[in-house]
Amino acid sequence: MNYDVIVVGSGSGGGAVAARLSEDPDRSVLLLEAGPDYPDIDTLPFDLKFNHGTGTDLAVGGDHDWQFTGTATAEAPPMQVPRGRVTGGTSAINGSVFLRGLPEDFDDWASMGNDEWAYEKVFPYFNKLETDTDYTGDYHGNDGPIMVRRFMPDDLMDDQAAFTEACRDAGFADSPDHNNPESTGIGPLPLNNPNDIRWSTSIGYLSQARHRLNLTIRPNCTAQKLVFDGNRATGVVVQSAGETFTVTGNEIVLSAGPIASPQLLLLSGIGPAAHLADLGIPVVLDSPGVGQNLRDHVTVHTRWHAHEDFVMPGDDVGPQKVALRYTATDSDLRNDMITVMRWNSPERIIVMSAGLYLARSAGELKLTSTDVSVQPFLNYNYMDDPSDIERLRDGVRLNLRLSEHKAFKPIIGELVDPTPADIATDEALDAWMMRNVQTMHHISGTAKMGPDSDKMAVLDQHCRVKGIEGLRVADGSVMPDCIRANTNATIIMIGERVADFIKEGQ
Repeated sequence: MNYDVIVVGSGSGGGAVAARLSEDPDRSVLLLEAGPDYPDIDTLPFDLKFNHGTGTDLAVGGDHDWQFTGTATAEAPPMQVPRGRVTGGTSAINGSVFLRGLPEDFDDWASMGNDEWAYEKVFPYFNKLETDTDYTGDYHGNDGPIMVRRFMPDDLMDDQAAFTEACRDAGFADSPDHNNPESTGIGPLPLNNPNDIRWSTSIGYLSQARHRLNLTIRPNCTAQKLVFDGNRATGVVVQSAGETFTVTGNEIVLSAGPIASPQLLLLSGIGPAAHLADLGIPVVLDSPGVGQNLRDHVTVHTRWHAHEDFVMPGDDVGPQKVALRYTATDSDLRNDMITVMRWNSPERIIVMSAGLYLARSAGELKLTSTDVSVQPFLNYNYMDDPSDIERLRDGVRLNLRLSEHKAFKPIIGELVDPTPADIATDEALDAWMMRNVQTMHHISGTAKMGPDSDKMAVLDQHCRVKGIEGLRVADGSVMPDCIRANTNATIIMIGERVADFIKEGQ
């Protein structure tokens, strides 16, 4: 059977694309997913269903995680890079923060030659995709597929209440709604986990579409490479249950994520010609930007022993996620920083994480094998730009100052990491950060969109692969730069937009 559209990957982007395109009963859609499928909430394993009870709010390290590793800096040990391997993709294993990017993020994309992604054009899609149970009005959706809620101030546990008080007393504004486009300061993060249930695109989007006869969902199918007829993509080579076969379609949408989508492009012969030649891959299209421009959010964790009298929450309690979003000292990038606080109950550890939401450093992704089961080399190249070091260092010192607030006296005990020696000088703290910097799990930009004048742009602004007909990308790969927010909501928006581009013939 030849399908009208084949979608590779059922995560934040792919789940939205497949569900929206299959709304037309005359369009046949095949959705391929490498991992297993759980068709409803009742069949979900515990770690996928709930944001608690596993020692972390992420469902990582098991069969539903690709368990990639990456290089953060030359000084840091190998870094875990979890990505979802299940229907719903990473939206099915993530921390359920449903934060929108800033208006400036999308207007910056537009200024790079992508006017279809200006804030005024993407804003309606953010409303379309959500049901916000706390807010109504112009800035919120109330009948979309993804459920959104927050923990209100009166419901906060002691540590989150203390964090909020410390931030207020430090002069930061109240931010009751971080999804208001003008928001900044301290307040509850929007979460897509009603009743602690992780509301993935599998639950929110695909559950509404599974009954459609024109939508075929095939789990446990790993895409190997693309098939071409000249400069047109015509199919996908798939492996499932030990068998290899080819499925064909009029249009193919790669939504396998910012690691697997560029990997598939490279394995299929689309990428930097010299890199492909090194691996003996025939060049279909010399596209130098594939795998380049790797962007991410950067974080380091400051940890304390809990005070001996502090009663740690149990594993049946999910994280409440109050966040401080602010602008770094001397920065002209609004809300380029974030700090969150949480606990580790088994180890009785209190954690504050300083995060850089708009890093200037960029890394790269490269193949190490022609075997799709061998992960690409992921060089995140964190802290390559001096401003990244300066801003993150200031974030760590801010967290140390916040921890001295009187509200933390019955909560926070002795500092564990960094040690007093690590914070004695800026040079010592910088060295500690280079050893300890981590991903915030928001890899982006590895097949970016852009105008023809940008030779590193892989896609046009309608997310079509330049030089190839019938092939698009719809996931975090397409971003020219990171947004100042967790990426899940934005990638779902990207899926919604790409579905409309296809419907409209753009």
